[in-house]
Amino acid sequence: MAWYLTEGQPWLVNALAYEAVCEILKNDHSKHVTGDIIDHAAAILIKRRDTHIDSLRERLKKPRVARVMDSVFAGTMSYKSVTDDDRRFCIDLGLVVANEKGKLRPSNAMYREVIGRLITDEIQDILVDTIPELPWTDGKVIFVSDILKEFQQFWRKGSLYLPFRKKKFTDHIYDDALYSFILEAFLQRLVNTKAVVIRELSIGCGAVDIGIIYNQRRYIIEVKLKGEDSLKSSLVQLTRYLETNNEKEGWLVIFDRNRRKKWDQKITWDTKEYDGRIIHVVGC
Repeated sequence: MAWYLTEGQPWLVNALAYEAVCEILKNDHSKHVTGDIIDHAAAILIKRRDTHIDSLRERLKKPRVARVMDSVFAGTMSYKSVTDDDRRFCIDLGLVVANEKGKLRPSNAMYREVIGRLITDEIQDILVDTIPELPWTDGKVIFVSDILKEFQQFWRKGSLYLPFRKKKFTDHIYDDALYSFILEAFLQRLVNTKAVVIRELSIGCGAVDIGIIYNQRRYIIEVKLKGEDSLKSSLVQLTRYLETNNEKEGWLVIFDRNRRKKWDQKITWDTKEYDGRIIHVVGC
């Protein structure tokens, strides 16, 4: 568990060990350090944001870093304006690593979570007075379709004037990834810690998946930008992920960035049965 969360990053390893042994177990060396304790220690560190973790915010303000992280977190791997020097710079900072095919990903699970939270927290601060209150669960299941229909109207009304619609959002320069971050922030604000919203990057296949975990069920939402991939390939990706997680229903949210297109053409909803799964294709 410690390796999964840190992949050996020295500061994170030591911080996890200190939190687990000294703080959680109170230096009682007769007790075992379990995976659950390490997981709990990681959650504390992410929430507390010690100096090392909080310093990531400053690194994310660098345009050359933001350009790389935008592609990584969007799952597009397009690198439209990313140079080899930018890639090497982020690798040297320890923010990302390259897999055997040269694709970049966050260097460890904790950085993936922390960096995502640093960005979505800022978006949530902006959205706090604009997200409507609505029933999102009956205590057993989450009304994902109702939530996404509400998000469609929120996006239609607010996308033209809210600050995050600008090319430069606060101190970050994010473009492709910003849309999925906005949806993630909307979901996090709505469930308000009563469910777990996680971001998973399907590196190399152009997919960003947002999962909502509630009552031991995972609700899977895949986010795409219009024109990235064909609808069929997106359905194949989502269906494969649903099968892996043994889920029968999923949601494919497609953002259309064409400002000349009318909203009645962008805001769409189409429910399909594909390869034994129910897929809701949500146009935004």
